[in-house]
Amino acid sequence: MWDPTKYLAFADHRSRPFHELVARITTTTPRRVVDLGCGPGNLTETLAERWPDAALEAFDSSPEMIEAARARGLDATVADATTWTPKPDTDVLITNAVLQWLPTHPQLLRRWTAELPQGAWLAMQVPGNFHADSHALVRDQITTNWPTLTDTLRDQIPVLDPAGYADLLGDCDVDAWETTYLQRLEGPDAVLEWITGTALRPVRAILDDTAWTTFRAELAPKLRRAYPQRQDGTTWFPFRRVFAVARVR
Repeated sequence: MWDPTKYLAFADHRSRPFHELVARITTTTPRRVVDLGCGPGNLTETLAERWPDAALEAFDSSPEMIEAARARGLDATVADATTWTPKPDTDVLITNAVLQWLPTHPQLLRRWTAELPQGAWLAMQVPGNFHADSHALVRDQITTNWPTLTDTLRDQIPVLDPAGYADLLGDCDVDAWETTYLQRLEGPDAVLEWITGTALRPVRAILDDTAWTTFRAELAPKLRRAYPQRQDGTTWFPFRRVFAVARVR
């Protein structure tokens, strides 16, 4: 279950990669723009502003996120990205911080680019911090102390590097890159709060309130040591993201 409020708590940090991704799309008059994994819709709104004449298609697998998007007035729907097929007039497909949850996303990217019309744009961004302490400490805690949560762990690196996506999308004109943002987070246990809204979501979905409180209490001091709070109450949190923008030939 996704919590839109928790997710939006770091809206500025989460939106910056989206804007830098979309800036690489140079088309001016797309017929249809798709936001695949639209979340609470705060970024989808910017697509409507940039391309006001385009049909805007927005969907997410989370009913909670779609409810939040609809509250913004968006015509968003609950749908499964793994079975979605682009309509013939889809000229822009954007998927932001979604594909890391889908082990089959390399195959999906190949299928989508084969189904999109000539000249269409596919733009994707995924977190590339799987080996960071914020994730490694969670995996270690589950493996050591919470074996019942083992199914929440991903068995392999969930995303490729820029060269991997460039090769994968090699039949298109591709621009692929990575950026590590040094994010300045505020408040106590800021990194724990950040991953609670994303990486820890599968854990929270399994644990009851008491177990969840215990899990967080065990993890918090480990994250504090890895990401110490500065004297001004802020925490530096390096966050790597991987981007690819492809234009169909």
